[in-house]
Amino acid sequence: MQRYIESNRKKVNESMEQLFQRADIPEKLYDSMMYSLLAGGKRLRPILLTASYDSFATSNEKVMNTAIALEMIHTYSLIHDDLPAMDDDDYRRGKLTNHKQFDEATAILAGDALLTYSFELITKDTLLTANEKVFLLNELAKASGPEGMVAGQMLDMESEGKQITVEQLEKIHERKTGRLITFAIIAGAHLAKVQQIQLDELKTYAHYLGLVFQVQDDILDVIGDPEKLGKPVGSDALNEKSTYPNLLGLDGAERHKETYIKKAEKALERAKPNNDYLYDLLHHFGDRTY
Repeated sequence: MQRYIESNRKKVNESMEQLFQRADIPEKLYDSMMYSLLAGGKRLRPILLTASYDSFATSNEKVMNTAIALEMIHTYSLIHDDLPAMDDDDYRRGKLTNHKQFDEATAILAGDALLTYSFELITKDTLLTANEKVFLLNELAKASGPEGMVAGQMLDMESEGKQITVEQLEKIHERKTGRLITFAIIAGAHLAKVQQIQLDELKTYAHYLGLVFQVQDDILDVIGDPEKLGKPVGSDALNEKSTYPNLLGLDGAERHKETYIKKAEKALERAKPNNDYLYDLLHHFGDRTY
């Protein structure tokens, strides 16, 4: 699995660099966009998308632009999350955050540019049919917009300093983190032309995969290695955020994660993929140290 991850991460990075070399973007804006886009991200979302496609079809070149578009939206969200008005972070992936490296106005514009350019990228993809483009644009807009990732960020901000339940925490993370992960799985499977019954099971798998990712993220903010994470640990406690370890303790958070993993495994088994990529990535997400 590590070889698969590294191979696809390299492919995504190379494709992004080639894509932006052809774009007519003002120099400072370009530098700001590329600074965050190529800052050493794990590329887990585009890798999930390619793995979903590869689980049911072959030759994943068809999904590469959609995978890049997804990573651009994820990167825009990180740039904006780090701003003083949001999380006010100084470091991301071991480097100065975008607004610290450039300035707040440039960081905001870089995030806006990545968001809007992601949709243009899909519309210009010559490997996709018109119906496929409409499906992807609709699903990506829903996943990243006011009922998806943006909603999750709003709910997360409103919960700071408050005592919330595990159910409320799940709702926050299902939107803030989970919707883009679900898009990755659904987009890859749809382009691989899976049957609707398989797509429904994959949605369930993706739902629990997103929660597994977030539980592990919360755990790493308590016991993770700052050098591997590329950022200081303990920021959740400092910002008075409700997390799985905060609500359940570390042992309780681990047990919750295992429950999510089992539910994701059962859904994936019913989806009947052609290989173990999605199964292996589920455990990669749950065991990651960065």
